[in-house]
Amino acid sequence: MHHLTPTPPATTATITSSTTALPARDRFDWYTDMVSQSLAPITLTSPHAPDFDATATTVDLGGQPQVMSFSLPSHTAVRTPRHIRRGDPETYQLCLLTERPIRVEQLRTDTLVRTGDFVLFDTSHPLRTRFTDDQGRGRTIMLRVPKSAFPLPAHTADRLLAQRLSPTGVSGTLLTQYLRTLIERAADLAPAESHRLGTIALDLAAAFLAEYADAAPLLPAETRRRELLARINAFIDANLADPALTPAHIAAHHHISLRTLHQLFRTEPETVAATIRRRRLERCRADLADPRLRGRPIGALAARWGFLAPPEFSRVFRAAYGLTPSDFRRQATGRATSARDHN
Repeated sequence: MHHLTPTPPATTATITSSTTALPARDRFDWYTDMVSQSLAPITLTSPHAPDFDATATTVDLGGQPQVMSFSLPSHTAVRTPRHIRRGDPETYQLCLLTERPIRVEQLRTDTLVRTGDFVLFDTSHPLRTRFTDDQGRGRTIMLRVPKSAFPLPAHTADRLLAQRLSPTGVSGTLLTQYLRTLIERAADLAPAESHRLGTIALDLAAAFLAEYADAAPLLPAETRRRELLARINAFIDANLADPALTPAHIAAHHHISLRTLHQLFRTEPETVAATIRRRRLERCRADLADPRLRGRPIGALAARWGFLAPPEFSRVFRAAYGLTPSDFRRQATGRATSARDHN
């Protein structure tokens, strides 16, 4: 029997702040105050201060980690010992540069961090960041985590501060995709999902940093388990079209036993085989409802997602959705036609 892991009640708050509606003369001071209050006391300077056009989005994931995105002109940010005495939230800030490089300084490390790389900051130490030129805009996605909630020991995380962290491995690639998706789909997040999604973000970040620090054994066993589960789920999504995608194939690819794979899914709502089947069915259902694919045979759409036997596909589709694939397509086509005629 599979049991759902209880999730603490949580709310997902997505807040977007922009200087657009403010008079030009007030924008820079307002943005500086907003950053100082929401992140940590800091001093900003910018050649674009007279008309500072900036946007920040915050996604609160169950009260622990936050994911934030920033789009703003060139600037320099400085956090001094005096700022730290004024207020230290004691957080790690793991930043993904999605546009334009910056130079960062913390704990006697001075590094140029390029677009597509991560960099880790600690609010308890002085910090300086600056763009390498005064033109264009910078865009960053930040995972903000209380140090007390971070799975890696502080002395290990300190070794990575202000370093250029390139997401070339599996954990880094997953973390990059995950943070981008959280920002892009922030408006769609349900409150019940927030704690689980925040935990996944934290586990992926910890695994990514542990790879750089050669400290994977220092991660708690539960963090390693959840990170492996996230990798397996991503592998399933990327290989749904492969008819050979089976629990045995997944276990072999991740160098674990089939028994270990099934144990991983004991705390999930479904078995691994049921997860594969449901996700394949979801892709097929979306294709059947897509008017652009109306001329494609149903069998071809099913085979596209790993269902090679039409009778079996029809049976499992009807069991899942209460309609045969052809009836579902007919209804979806009718709804689309009706909506088009109405408009």
